[in-house]
Amino acid sequence: NVPIGNVMVQTFDYFTSLIYDPYIFVQIAVNHCLSDIFAMGAIPTSVLALATIPYGKSSTVEETLFQLLSGAVKQFYLARVSLIGGHTIQGSILAFGLSCNGLGDEKQLLRKGGMQENDVLILTKALGTGVLFAGEMRFQVKGSWIDNAVKSMLLSNQAAAVSFLEFGATACTDITGFGLVGHLSEMVKASKIGVELQLSKIPILDGARETVEKGIFSSLYPDNLQASSYITNHKDFELNANYPLLFDPQTSGGLLASVSVDKADSCLKKLKELGYQEVGIIGRVIGGEGIALI
Repeated sequence: NVPIGNVMVQTFDYFTSLIYDPYIFVQIAVNHCLSDIFAMGAIPTSVLALATIPYGKSSTVEETLFQLLSGAVKQFYLARVSLIGGHTIQGSILAFGLSCNGLGDEKQLLRKGGMQENDVLILTKALGTGVLFAGEMRFQVKGSWIDNAVKSMLLSNQAAAVSFLEFGATACTDITGFGLVGHLSEMVKASKIGVELQLSKIPILDGARETVEKGIFSSLYPDNLQASSYITNHKDFELNANYPLLFDPQTSGGLLASVSVDKADSCLKKLKELGYQEVGIIGRVIGGEGIALI
């Protein structure tokens, strides 16, 4: 039964491995899947898992499954969520997904709509995972860049969500496959208001700009780029080094939230104390419609 005053939220996500270490990959995957629950200001309660294990010798399959479950259980413990079942199949490539259940206070639930004029926009993680792993597949990136990206992806959004609730965030979403502009445009449409995005303030992962300069992009980038139509002055910024990364799909990306200007500095300080070292104010909510770059 759902407690009085609470609502149940459910999400599902599933994707193939970015890296060859099942123990690390699954921790990233768990964070990515649970992030939808956190972005709503809800508390995850239980999950069902779906895992695809690559074909191989029975001993290799067993070891891969062991590493996968070990990493998953570690993250479930940290998130205080119960694994209540799942299903495992064999396939050509390692993949993992979760059906997530959670509970949230109906009056405090964070939604994509709700941004208020003069709110500031806070992004908790740097962008660039999509382009960096596209570059890694082509052997065009440094190992240190990938290590730093993995560190970012292993950082859960749970504590950030609690902070946004504490400081009265008016709207929130997580930045994943549609990229920053894709997800921000959803907030703009739901809130029926405009935003001003400060391009130079957007945190970027080490090596992401250099990889873009080589002409390397994620396979999802062309579709995400269509969201440029929501940017009212995009033609003035298309040559800016940060511009392509606005459309970079993220795995286990950060949370983007709108917070009243009088609470923004305190919220930012708290998030940094919690380990979100790349967190920053990247823009503000203005009148009108659409997204304006400055």
